[in-house]
Amino acid sequence: MKKEDIDFKTLPDFPGVYLFIGAKREVLYVGKATSLRDRVKSYFAKDIAEIRSPLIEKIVQDAIAVEYEKTDSVLEALILEAKLIKKHTPIGNTDNKDNKSWNYVVITKEQFPRVLVVRERELTTKFSQKTIKELFGPFPSAGTLREALKIIRKIFPFFDTKFSLSEDISSAQEKTIRFNQSIGLYPKELNEVEYKKTIRAIIDLFSARKETLIHRLQKEMHAAAKKQKFEVAEDLKRKVFALQHIQDITLIRDELRTPTTAEFRIEAYDVAHLRGDSPRGVMTVVIDGEPVPDQYRLFTVRKAKAGDDYAALDEILERRFSHREWQFPRLIVIDGGRGHLNRAKKTLADIGIEIELVSVVKDEKHRPREIIGSPKTKVAHESDIILANSEAHRFAIGRHRKALRRKQIL
Repeated sequence: MKKEDIDFKTLPDFPGVYLFIGAKREVLYVGKATSLRDRVKSYFAKDIAEIRSPLIEKIVQDAIAVEYEKTDSVLEALILEAKLIKKHTPIGNTDNKDNKSWNYVVITKEQFPRVLVVRERELTTKFSQKTIKELFGPFPSAGTLREALKIIRKIFPFFDTKFSLSEDISSAQEKTIRFNQSIGLYPKELNEVEYKKTIRAIIDLFSARKETLIHRLQKEMHAAAKKQKFEVAEDLKRKVFALQHIQDITLIRDELRTPTTAEFRIEAYDVAHLRGDSPRGVMTVVIDGEPVPDQYRLFTVRKAKAGDDYAALDEILERRFSHREWQFPRLIVIDGGRGHLNRAKKTLADIGIEIELVSVVKDEKHRPREIIGSPKTKVAHESDIILANSEAHRFAIGRHRKALRRKQIL
């Protein structure tokens, strides 16, 4: 299959699951997407073998069609992806994959069932059919799965600590329970009947039955209101609203390129202009202490007002992290003081990105004077942080001067 074989206009700019289909109508690969259109398009990059693997490149070449199923959110796409991988066991998802690295959601058989993320190898060593109530998976990424459970837990608080009301609870257990109840991780009350409803809701979500769940909650909400149990009705209304407006932008971190444990990627950002004229923002990349110039990027600042470095930084970060096909860094370096650092943190938080940041403060001769950030990170990566920052400044100034000269000539 080639890029011209697909009419990308027919692919929706919505979350969902896509399937590469082979000549015998077999499913070759299943993936999830924040934007089905952008995600499928990314597989036709010239360096797809390098970005993903030679196997994925061959799957794209061998495919005769791409099918998709739109979902309301990335969370639902994540759940549907696991369901389809289990059903079809596509070669692109399973070939050369160490089965011990798959991840599952286990719901235990207990008075108060626990909801746990478990690796394949732990299923046989720590659990049995007698101890598992429900099993969902496989999920390719433990990190993304945990992020999904954080979202679900905000709507349906669940237990991940083993205890029983029929047994004596130690003071330490009781303290843990009360603390987690106070911060919303555990249900507010140890009510076995109500908790069964919570577990049923979580099972519905991981079974891709969200609409069934919403319909049941709405029915319970109307019944509670009719009985004048207004607090119960309001809580159910809140749950329904949350399910219909799931905010899961953090799940995009598991997109096309994700950092491996073998490399430490740093991205540094800087803005250059001459009294507000010809503003340019840049991103430079340092991996394991080495600059990677072919991954440097230039951003023309279009929206920020002249001289507004904060707004320019916002624009650069937002545009950079709209490129989900680019590998995400493990550390971001900002040029400037604490104000610039705090602004960048807020911008990333607003778009749902959780990556560590530091900033580099310069003296009057533009030499690094101080690194603001985690002391541990500063000690471990000081030279790489300085290198990435200096590369960003050099690249920004160079591109700015080039753009300014072109403008003067014109």
